[in-house]
Amino acid sequence: MNRSEAEKRIKKLRNEIAQLRNEYHVLDNPSVTDDVYDSLNRELRVLIAEYPEFNDPNAPENRVGGKALDKFVKVKHKIRMTSLNDVFSEKELFDWENRIKKLLPPATQGYPVIHRVTLCSYFCEVKFDGLAVSLTYEKGKFIHGSTRGDGLVGEDITENLKTIQSIPMQLNSPFPEFTEVRGEAIMAKKTLIWLNKKNEKEGKPLFANTRNAAAGSLRQLDSKLTAERKLDFFAYDIAEIKFAKPESFRAGLAGVGAPENRGPEKTLMALQTLKTHSEKHALLKKLGFMVDDNEKICKNISEVITFIRKFEKIRPNFPYGTDGVVISVDDLKMQETLGIVGKAPRYMAAFKYPAERATTIIKDIKVNVGRTGVLTPLAIFEPTLVAGSMVAKATLHNMDQIARLDVRIGDTVVIEKAGDVIPKVVEVLPKMRTGKEKKFKIPEKCPVCGAKVEKKESGIKQSPVSNGLAGVWGPGEPRTLRRGALLDSGNLSVAYYCTNPKCPAKNERFLEHFVTAFEIYELGPKILRRFKDEGLISDAADIFTLNKEDIAPLERFGEKSAENIVKEIENKKKIPFSRFLWALGILHVGEETARDLASNFGTLEKLEKASLEEINDIENIGPAVSESVYNFFRDKNNLNFIEKLLKNGVILEKVQKRMEGKFRGLVFVLTGTLSTLSRELAKEKIINLGGKVSGSVSQNTSYVIAGEEAGSKLKNAEKLGVKVIGEKEFLEML
Repeated sequence: MNRSEAEKRIKKLRNEIAQLRNEYHVLDNPSVTDDVYDSLNRELRVLIAEYPEFNDPNAPENRVGGKALDKFVKVKHKIRMTSLNDVFSEKELFDWENRIKKLLPPATQGYPVIHRVTLCSYFCEVKFDGLAVSLTYEKGKFIHGSTRGDGLVGEDITENLKTIQSIPMQLNSPFPEFTEVRGEAIMAKKTLIWLNKKNEKEGKPLFANTRNAAAGSLRQLDSKLTAERKLDFFAYDIAEIKFAKPESFRAGLAGVGAPENRGPEKTLMALQTLKTHSEKHALLKKLGFMVDDNEKICKNISEVITFIRKFEKIRPNFPYGTDGVVISVDDLKMQETLGIVGKAPRYMAAFKYPAERATTIIKDIKVNVGRTGVLTPLAIFEPTLVAGSMVAKATLHNMDQIARLDVRIGDTVVIEKAGDVIPKVVEVLPKMRTGKEKKFKIPEKCPVCGAKVEKKESGIKQSPVSNGLAGVWGPGEPRTLRRGALLDSGNLSVAYYCTNPKCPAKNERFLEHFVTAFEIYELGPKILRRFKDEGLISDAADIFTLNKEDIAPLERFGEKSAENIVKEIENKKKIPFSRFLWALGILHVGEETARDLASNFGTLEKLEKASLEEINDIENIGPAVSESVYNFFRDKNNLNFIEKLLKNGVILEKVQKRMEGKFRGLVFVLTGTLSTLSRELAKEKIINLGGKVSGSVSQNTSYVIAGEEAGSKLKNAEKLGVKVIGEKEFLEML
C-alpha cells in the first residue's frame, strides 16, 4: 500500500468507525459486533503508526492520550455555567410559575394579571446526577472541554473527555463554525457495580454512588485511567453557536428551529437561530450528541407534574443516577426576559424527588466560627449512610433552629441530604428519649481563640426553610430556596459572634474568601495556612507583598511553584470595584449586593463618604444591609486594611460610566406590574439613559412608575407629593 492508498484507507476507516461509534453509543443500535469494531480500530492504528503524517489529535484512535498530566489547568468560562434553584413539591412548582408570570409581558394585551402568560409552555428533561461539563467545537471539531467549577472558572479536562465514546470528536454535517455544548458526564449503574467489584478485588476504596465515581474518573491526571471507567455523556444545552453560512446550515436542519427567526448575518447566536429550548435538544441530536428520550414539552404545570410522576415510576430502573427533573420555560425570548439572579436562572427549576433520610443519634454539638465571627452549631454523630454517602455531621444553622426543633445532645434525629446540599437535621424523635439528653448552650467564649462571645441582633431573622418555600430577596427578586436555606422573615433575631477581630478562625475563613473573590487560584486553604504558620502573612493585604524568595525555601514548594504563585498574585492585583467590595467580607454583602454598590457609587471614595440614607436608597438593599455597609466604612480598622491593600499594589478598575442621557439626575421608583416590558428591562432602560432606580420612595424621588396592582410605594408617593406616571407615559418619555 502506497502513501496515497494509505491516506484513502485511513479516511474510510475513520468515517466508518465514527458511524459505528454513533450507532453504539448515541443511537443504542449497533450494526456490527464489538469484534468487528475493534478490528477496524486495530487496522487504523497500524496504518497511523506507518504513516504518522496522517495523525489527527481528534481522531478515534487518539481518544486516550498517552501522557499523564501534571495538574489541571484553570479555564475561565466565556458564558457562566449556572446552577439551578430547587423545588420539592407540586405547590412550589405552581409558586415558581406564579413568580415568573409576574415578570413576563402578557400573552394577550388587555388580559388581567391573573391570566398572564397563558401561552407559556415548559420543557421537561431528566436531571442526571453526574458532573456538569462544557465542550467547545470549532468547525465541527472538538477542541477542549472543562468542568463547571464555580460557574466562572473550571478545569481543563479535555484529554479525559476524549475517552468518553458518546462525545463526538467531529459533529455531523452541516456543523456550525463554533459551538459550546453543555451536558452531564455520568456513569451507568451497571458500570458502577462492575467498577466496585474490581476495586474490591484489588483492595481499593469503593465508590458510594455513580456521581462520585464519574467525578473521580474525570479528576484522573492519566486519561488512560478515565477510559477504563467507561463514562457516558448526555447533552442538555447549547450555550453558544455561530456559523458563517446560515443558508447551508438551515438547509441541513430539516425542521429544527424556526426559519422566520433566523437573520441573514454572517455570524448568528443560538437565540437568534432557535426559538425554543426543545429545538436546542433536537439540534443536539442532529449534531451527533446523546440526548435522553425522557423529555416532553408541557403546556402547563399540571402536565409538568404528570411527567414528574410518570418518570418517578421509571426512575428506580433507569440505567443512570438521577435525582429529579429539570423544568425550563421553553421559549428562549421569555428566558432572556426572565434572566438570571445570582447563580441561577429564573426560567429554570429543578424538581427534586424526596431526599433520602436516615436516623442517627447526636453525640455532641460543636460550634464552627465563620469569617464574620458568627458561631454556627454543628451536630456530630456516628458515620451514617444517607443519599449514597457516609456523613458524620450536619448543620443546625443557628440557635433559633435548635430551639424550634428542641434538639438535645443524645437525641435520636432524622437527617437529610439531597444531592450536594450540606446534611441537615430536620426532625427530632422525642419518643426515643431516655431522659439523659442534654440541652445545648452557646459557649460564653470562642472555641477557637477564647475571646468573649457576644449576642447581637442581626437585623435579619435567619430561619431555615422547611419545604423549599419561596423567599423574596429585594424588590422584584423572587427566588426559590433550598430546604434548610436561610430565609429573611423580616424580624430581628439573635446571632452569636466572637468579639476578637484577630480570631484565627475568622482570619482563616476570611483569607479563603478573599483569595476566591480576587480569583487567586494558586492559593488554596492549605497554602494560606502554611504561609500564616510560617509568618509570611498576617492578613490578606500581606499576600500582595510576597515574593519568590519568601516562598521557594519552604519545604515542598521550590522555585517553579514559588514563581507561579507570585505571578498569579501579581496578575490579580487589578480587580473590578464590585469584586473588591465582595472580597472585603462586609456582613450581608454578597456578589450581587457588591455589584449594586459599585454601579451606584462608582468609586471607593464616594462609597466611604455615603450616608446611610444614600446606601438604603439603592434598589435591592434593605435597612440591615445598609447599616452593615455604613458601619463597615466607619470602622478605623477596616479603613486601615483598605489603605494597606492599596499601598501594597491593589488597583481598582474604573466602573464603566453610565450613559449620559435624558434621565441624568432623575430618580425613578418602580411599583406594580408593567404590561409591555418587565421591571428588569425598564430598570435597564432607565440606567442606560443616565437615570437611577431606587427601591423606596423619598423626597429625592423624581417619578414613581405605577403598573398594575401597585403597592405601598404608590401610597407613599401620594403622601410625599412625588409625581406618579403610568406605563404609557413612561414609554413616551423613552
